[in-house]
Amino acid sequence: MTAGTDQERCIAHVDMDAFYASVEQRDRPELRGLPVLVGGSGDRGVVAAASYEARRFGIRSAMPATEARRRCPDALFVKPRMSHYKDVSTEIFRVFGEFTPDVEGLSLDEAFLDLTASLRLFGTASDLGIRIKERVKEETGLTASVGIGPNKLVAKIASDLDKPDGLCILFGPQISATLDPLSASVIGGIGPRTAQRLDRLGIHTVLDLRNAPDHQLERVFGRYAARMRQKASGIDDRPVCSHRPDQSISAEETFSTDIAEPAALRRKLAGLAQRVAARVRAKGLQASVVIIKVRKSDFQTFSRQRRVTPAIGDEATVYRVAVDLLSVWLTDNPGARLRLLGVGVSGLSDAAQLGLFSESSDRLGSTLDTIRDRFGQAAMGTGRSREGD
Repeated sequence: MTAGTDQERCIAHVDMDAFYASVEQRDRPELRGLPVLVGGSGDRGVVAAASYEARRFGIRSAMPATEARRRCPDALFVKPRMSHYKDVSTEIFRVFGEFTPDVEGLSLDEAFLDLTASLRLFGTASDLGIRIKERVKEETGLTASVGIGPNKLVAKIASDLDKPDGLCILFGPQISATLDPLSASVIGGIGPRTAQRLDRLGIHTVLDLRNAPDHQLERVFGRYAARMRQKASGIDDRPVCSHRPDQSISAEETFSTDIAEPAALRRKLAGLAQRVAARVRAKGLQASVVIIKVRKSDFQTFSRQRRVTPAIGDEATVYRVAVDLLSVWLTDNPGARLRLLGVGVSGLSDAAQLGLFSESSDRLGSTLDTIRDRFGQAAMGTGRSREGD
C-alpha cells in the first residue's frame, strides 16, 4: 500500500499497549496474565495504568483505587517506577529513530512518526508498520499498536481501533468508510460533556458531525465549527514536529487529606508557584497565561486561567494571579474540599529584555533557585509558603 493523496504524507501514530503495566508484567513473570494496576493502592490512590486483564473489569487510568478494587477485588497494585519507565521509553524512541528522524513524542509511550520519506527505503506503509512493531518487540519485549494514515488525526484514531498489538492502515476511501460509523467522540477535542451536547442535537457519529448544519456546530464549537467539520472529514494538515517547544509548565499536589481552608490552600499555591516560576526561569522563558487546576474530593476537576500583560516569569506574579483565580472559584464553590491543587503557565515565549526592576527580580529568583538546588526546596521560601508553619 502506498501513501494516500493528502499531500502524499504517510504518518504513523505508535501507542504502547498498557505501557506501565506491561513493563511490570515483562519484568515480573509472576504478574503475567493477572489484573495488574500501577498506582497508589491507598484510599486516595489513583490508577496510573491498568493491564488488559484489568481493563476487562472496566478499570481505566485515572480511576480511584477504591473504585478499581470494587470492580476487581483480585487486582494487584504495583508502585510506579517512573525512572525505569523513562529508560524503557528511551529504548522505544531509539527504535523510532531507525525509521525516521521526524518523531514527535507525545508522552513516554506515544509518538507520531512522519514516514513519508521512509517509504522509499522500507517499502509500503504496511511494511513499515509491521517492521516498527517487530523492532519494538525485539528491543523491549513489549507490544505496540500502530495506526498509519495521511495525517495525524487519522493515524491517531487508527491506532486505537485494533488494540492491543494492532496495526490499522487507513488511506483514501477507507478513511470515511472506517470513521463514519464511529462515535463522534473519537475526534480530538470532543470530551464527555461536548459529546452529551452533540447527542442532544442528534449528532452521534462522525458522519453525523460532518453533515450537521452549520448553526448546530456553531452552537457547540463556536468559531471552531469549521475546523471540527474538517476533522470529521479526516482533514488535518498539522506537521509532525520533532522538536516541539514547551506548550505549558505546571506543578500540582495531591493532598493526603482534603483541604477546605482558604489560608491553607494559599500556602499550597505559594509553593506551587515557586516551583513553576523556577522552571520558567531555568528554561529562559516568560509566560502570558496563568492557570490553576482544582480537583474536588469527588474527583470533579476544574481549571481557570487569566492572561497577563506584559508576559511574566516571576514567582510573585504567578502566585498573585493564581490566588485571585482560586478566590473567585472558591466564592462560586463555597465549602468545597480539595484533594488536588495545581498551578501552571502557558503562552510561553523566550524571555524578553525587561525593565530594571524585572531584571533585578529575575536575578533574585535565579539566586533563590540556585540555593534551593543546592540545599533543597525547604532551604528558601517566601513568607507566603511558610505562613503558619
